[in-house]
Amino acid sequence: MSVTAVAADQSVCAPLPVLGRDVTVPLVTGGEVTYAALDYAASAPALQRVWDDVAAYAPYYGSVHRGAGYLSQLSTDLFENSRAAVAEFLDCREVDQVVFTRSTTDSLNLLAAALPAGCQVFVFETEHHASLLPWGNARVTYLDAPRTPGEAVTTLERALADRDPYGPALVCVTGASNVTGELWPVRELAAAAHAHGARIVLDAAQLAPHHPVSVRDLDVDWVAFSGHKLYAPFGSGVLAGRADWLREAEPYLAGGGASRKVARRADGGVDVEWHTTAARHEAGSPNVIGVYAIASACKALAEAGFDDLVARERYLVAKVREGLAGVPEVKVLSLFGDEAPRVGVISFVVRGWNSSHFAAALSAEYGIGVRDGLFCAHPLVRTLLGGDPQDVGECGAPDGGTTSLNAIRVSFGAGTPDEHVDRFVRAVKELVRDGARWKYRTEDGRCVPDRG
Repeated sequence: MSVTAVAADQSVCAPLPVLGRDVTVPLVTGGEVTYAALDYAASAPALQRVWDDVAAYAPYYGSVHRGAGYLSQLSTDLFENSRAAVAEFLDCREVDQVVFTRSTTDSLNLLAAALPAGCQVFVFETEHHASLLPWGNARVTYLDAPRTPGEAVTTLERALADRDPYGPALVCVTGASNVTGELWPVRELAAAAHAHGARIVLDAAQLAPHHPVSVRDLDVDWVAFSGHKLYAPFGSGVLAGRADWLREAEPYLAGGGASRKVARRADGGVDVEWHTTAARHEAGSPNVIGVYAIASACKALAEAGFDDLVARERYLVAKVREGLAGVPEVKVLSLFGDEAPRVGVISFVVRGWNSSHFAAALSAEYGIGVRDGLFCAHPLVRTLLGGDPQDVGECGAPDGGTTSLNAIRVSFGAGTPDEHVDRFVRAVKELVRDGARWKYRTEDGRCVPDRG
């Protein structure tokens, strides 16, 4: 759908206020410009609302679950109310647990540590490394990249039907690709998993900031996401879903908070009774501010209305795709094709350019921040670029060539103004037409302006 059609079809809302929207950065060619943060897929800027909520709470900071003092009691209430807010945001079932972690990666490693004996894991090669790599103690089946959503479902059904022995199984799948932005058929994959006696965990790191995520509606067993991609600036994440595997597993970390009762035995050892609630996997003093930031972001996005946010993002996606389509040298990467629905994440390569060189020029000459490389999804990017599985992806601008296996990723969201997207499209066209205005070199593996 074209930009004009999207604008005519949708009521496009204004961007949400975020931190850093007025930050200026120097240009290597002289002068300054307002920074265009177009790397939301790595870390989204914090919502102003989130920052204000955290600042208002900060003077009342106290340790949770352990103190009798007023600030500790207030912080404990805030912490547990944040858990309830996240559960509401995800539309969790009444029996689900919400466990606070450090990130999506931490959440999936926690689930990996809780797998029952003999569990088989099924994961597509298209996953982010956070979803691809934590399952080392299980028997893992890596599935080839599908080229349609329907092929993803049939590939999974075939693999689950053929598993031997038939026992506990877990499917791990992304909700939206961190490389192509394409939405995956999560509901259909969940149905396929359950039909074959398997469970499913949804990596919602790139989905939750852009679309509503309902555990009930999607019928997933667990969902994981990170606060720093959800407009919350602190190091917290979430694993939410079924309690049984988590309750039966050894605590992810052993220590205070996870233990309900500890006693010395007559033989000199120690007996421990662990909590069966989410606290079982939240040992130590938790990141209360980070947790509160996630809850604040969840509330802010819900109050803004996902219908309006999705409409605005569709408008920005159409702007970018239409702009890039007008540059023959640009190839946009895709698994499912041009018509596939997607969030504000688009990766591409430019004929005749090393991607790191191109990204460096966008930053140094236009004040635009994007990402280059393999995006912690090496097998997927190699597949999309037609590379050999053993090809080494590189950053930098190698002397005498443009053949490094890497790509450029532009990503945006609820806080992105039109001007940033317009500047990006204009910069791509100018760089392809006129070339970079500055010389660049590789330093410590990165492409940087050569300042002589």
